[in-house]
Amino acid sequence: MSKKFGNFTIESIMSSPPVVVHKETSVHEAARIMFNNRIGSVLVVEDDGRLIGILTERDLVYLVASDKLHTASEMKVWHLMTENPITVKANETIGDALSKMKEVNIRHLPVVNDEGKPIGIVSMRDILDYIISFLDLSFH
Repeated sequence: MSKKFGNFTIESIMSSPPVVVHKETSVHEAARIMFNNRIGSVLVVEDDGRLIGILTERDLVYLVASDKLHTASEMKVWHLMTENPITVKANETIGDALSKMKEVNIRHLPVVNDEGKPIGIVSMRDILDYIISFLDLSFH
């Protein structure tokens, strides 16, 4: 019996290790890291490595639109990040992740371990790539 695509686990599609920044990193530096890594978000961690937020392209658009771009080199990511982001565990299903993303209209889901430390990230693109490869395999 074959599994439906939504029943596979996050672990099979997550990007790991995730790109993380410390909460005291400047927004400018975080944006540079996102640009250099060609990614749409960075995970923000506390001193002990626990996830406390996520900084996304949307946050950077807000910064530009609010005419506060000149403060990006001094502003710390914790000022702009989304606090306490929605997360998933590696053993949750892709279907669960997709439901969470749709429910709150987000495109990036941090994957955390039992201690709340980031071990990966899943983006809408990861899920879409997986669905496309699943469909491609199914039709050949």
